[in-house]
Amino acid sequence: MRAVTLILIVLLLLLQYPLWLGKGSWLKVWDLNRQVEAQQRVNQQAKTRNALLDAEVRDLKQGTAAIEERARSELGMIKRDEVFYQVLETSADQTSRKPTIITPAAAVPGR
Repeated sequence: MRAVTLILIVLLLLLQYPLWLGKGSWLKVWDLNRQVEAQQRVNQQAKTRNALLDAEVRDLKQGTAAIEERARSELGMIKRDEVFYQVLETSADQTSRKPTIITPAAAVPGR
């Protein structure tokens, strides 16, 4: 009777091995599910970024306001008959030595 019990326990352990540690085991399934969730998060971030870029492209194609905003912020362009004031900020150490400078510049023709 003891031998039969021992044989059955060994058979049970041999059957459990592929379930927990073999190919297609629970551990591999759990790891793959974790990888799928991580990839879905990455995909969602990419979709959000793509939607923002798509909206920006449509805005640039349809209106001039976005183009004007980019020209002002990225290229420093100004409209005709505008006056540009540049405020140079100084650090706390230089405040006692140099005053803040405000420089007016006339609009450049052709911009």
